[in-house]
Parts: sequence; structure tokens; C-alpha cells
Amino acid sequence: MEKEYKEYSYFDVDPKKGWGFILALASLLLFTIMGLGIDVDEFLQHEFLNIPRWYFYVIFTIDALMVLSLVLMFFYRKIGMFAFPVLLVFHFLMHNYYLSTFLYTDVTNLFLFTGFGMLAIIPKWKFFR
Repeated sequence: MEKEYKEYSYFDVDPKKGWGFILALASLLLFTIMGLGIDVDEFLQHEFLNIPRWYFYVIFTIDALMVLSLVLMFFYRKIGMFAFPVLLVFHFLMHNYYLSTFLYTDVTNLFLFTGFGMLAIIPKWKFFR
């Protein structure tokens, strides 16, 4: 008896966003908002901590672009896929260099992006424009 094997493709054939895709983006958004909360807290204490005002223009712009890149990922745009990890690493390095703070939210967000995010996003890759 000969068994018939079907070819398995990791990529989805349906562009519909499933729960895995939505939950992966929601978890990325949650940790991005947590990082934004840390930035707001630092802004409220910037005079006490002697943080220059220009730093917050840069860091809040990075936060907004990170949220925008998650929205672009939701709408299947490749620029969001490439921009999010770059902005996340830049956000982490800005905190580490200028404030000497190690943000675990950024590290967790990067692990979520490379772990759960990629498991949910790579199957949808052919739908990204």
C-alpha cells in the first residue's frame, strides 16, 4: 500500500486575519504602550532627573512611529514589518545610552516580535504589499 503525501505549505492561502495574528499584534501593541508609559513618566520627572527636553521630542516620535508600524502591519504593509524592529532597537538604545536605563519592556517586545509575532506574521507574508 502506497501512502499519498500532500505537500504542506507554511504560508496561508487565506488573507483573513486570524486570532493568532491579531493577538500577536495586540501583545506587541501592549508592550509598546508600556514603553510609552515609561517615557511619559520620565517626561513628568525630566526636571528632577535633568533630562533635556529635546530627548522627549525624539523618543515620543519613535513611540508614535512604532505604533504606526504596528497599524501598518495590521494592514499588511511590509514597511511596518521592517520599521518596527528597527525603531524598537533604536528606542532601547536611546534609553540605554542617554538615561542608562535597561528597558525590559523593549527586550520583551523584541522577543515577542521575533517569537510569537513571526509565527503569526510569516504565514501571511505573501499578502503583505
